[in-house]
Amino acid sequence: MASWIEGKKPIIALAPMADMTDGPFCRICREVSGNDFLIFREMVSAEALVRENKKTLKMCEFTPEERPLVLQIFGAKAETIRRAARMVVDKCRPDGIDINMGCPVPKIAGKNCAGSALLKDPERAMDIIRQLRAENLGVPISVKTRLGWGSEDEILSFAPRLQEAGANAITVHGRTKVQGYSGKANWEMIGRVKELLTIPVIANGDITTADDIKKCLQVTGADGVMIGRGALGNPWILDELRIKNHELRILTEELAQVVLRHAKYHLEHYGDKSLPAFRKHLAWYFKGDRTESIKDAKKLRARLVRVNTLAELEEILKAI
Repeated sequence: MASWIEGKKPIIALAPMADMTDGPFCRICREVSGNDFLIFREMVSAEALVRENKKTLKMCEFTPEERPLVLQIFGAKAETIRRAARMVVDKCRPDGIDINMGCPVPKIAGKNCAGSALLKDPERAMDIIRQLRAENLGVPISVKTRLGWGSEDEILSFAPRLQEAGANAITVHGRTKVQGYSGKANWEMIGRVKELLTIPVIANGDITTADDIKKCLQVTGADGVMIGRGALGNPWILDELRIKNHELRILTEELAQVVLRHAKYHLEHYGDKSLPAFRKHLAWYFKGDRTESIKDAKKLRARLVRVNTLAELEEILKAI
């Protein structure tokens, strides 16, 4: 099977989002949006993997139906990331390994010196990629990063070095670490990165509609787009046919059916008492404009954030 790097363009990808893009969510995305997009699973710790932490190893498991799928690893030490990557490739056989060099949260970029902290230490970042290439994993090695730590133009020197070190593709979120998720993503700067590189460049940031996808590709000239928060509660945005036809408005009945299936997958994966942890997804599914046609939408959302069992959820969904 051809590598996702060599597949058709533009690439449509689901972003890796901590505590969100787990097995059940990726499974429902694949069900409703088909096979024409690429899944990047939520990041996992290289340190935890080499210690064979059971919870972390479970996070790497996926069903054949989820392919094509890339597993994302974060860490600070090249040798540890190399060992972790070899482990997950041998055990799980993903379609690619992605290295997180963009996460801005203090727990990752501060205490662990990983994620976007690697933007401040290019030599360490390049050593990670070089060691992964030397390991001959047999799958593409990609990087997800940001425009820089504090300045948007830092990426103009960082990205070419990643390519030189051996990265097969790069995803650029159009904000700096300092910005976090505030302000507007700078697609124009991602376009400048694309002009510098020969490897595929995927644009990320502020993509929540079909129009955003089209405009982002026009502005950046990128090989694809990666959709993060725009897919939460809206897995249909990854459907290539719907995107082309601008048919992203979802009927309430279809919404209810998908939510219920997603909840059942969640319970299968995490256990019978795990539904309270599913409430975060319910908040996204029934956010704002998605409840315009639902009577007493405010009361509905208030009930959903207190749901504890599948039976309760089914009762609420029947009412709409």
